[in-house]
Amino acid sequence: MKSATAYRTISEVSTDLGVPQHVLRFWETKFPQIRPLKRGGGRRYYRPEDVELLRRIQALLYEDRYTIKGVQRLLKEGRMSDPTPPLPEDADEGGAGDGPASADEAFGRYGDEGAEEGDGDHPPLSAALRHEITMVLDELKSLHSVLSRLSESGGKKS
Repeated sequence: MKSATAYRTISEVSTDLGVPQHVLRFWETKFPQIRPLKRGGGRRYYRPEDVELLRRIQALLYEDRYTIKGVQRLLKEGRMSDPTPPLPEDADEGGAGDGPASADEAFGRYGDEGAEEGDGDHPPLSAALRHEITMVLDELKSLHSVLSRLSESGGKKS
């Protein structure tokens, strides 16, 4: 077993957190605070503080059901140092837009109007599935942006 101060590979962190490696790489693109050291060939080495930050991000996303933007807001405001940030329901009491949206609210933004849990013929979606869908949509939006820029630059070369 490695020392608590040892650097960890993406494989070790992935196993430790129970999160696929591609999710960790995706989080690196969304949270610039995660800065693993990169050695030859791009191999990542996570510092203990990176692993702890990843663990807090994972808890906020998967357990507390914050959106990516909600966690980004917490990091930006410096509220991640508090080990027990307010739950999404508590944050919403301050008024519209004050706190991070829950996964239910985030999923509703993407066109699931009227599909409440247990509504109609569709079974309710788990929080994990809603989170995966939200992550895929965010990634698709990023890809769309890249493709748009490429097509614009490609059109100018003609």
